[in-house]
Amino acid sequence: MSAPTPRSGRLVRSPVVLRDGQWWLVSRAGSILATDPTFTSVLDGFAQAMAAADRAVADLRARQSEPYACDAGGQR
Repeated sequence: MSAPTPRSGRLVRSPVVLRDGQWWLVSRAGSILATDPTFTSVLDGFAQAMAAADRAVADLRARQSEPYACDAGGQR
């Protein structure tokens, strides 16, 4: 099951911002609303994949910070 797309935020290292559930392409010259359903569904999927990757990295970091369980011989 995929996670819901967030309602707002910038895709990392991209000129794409999600504002109130709508995708915008932004530049120094201004912003334009992305209205093509195929394009916005790809952006939704990419945002979901990025969120899943962020959660996976956070989980790995949390596991790395946990102390190792020792066996009966006291070895790691």
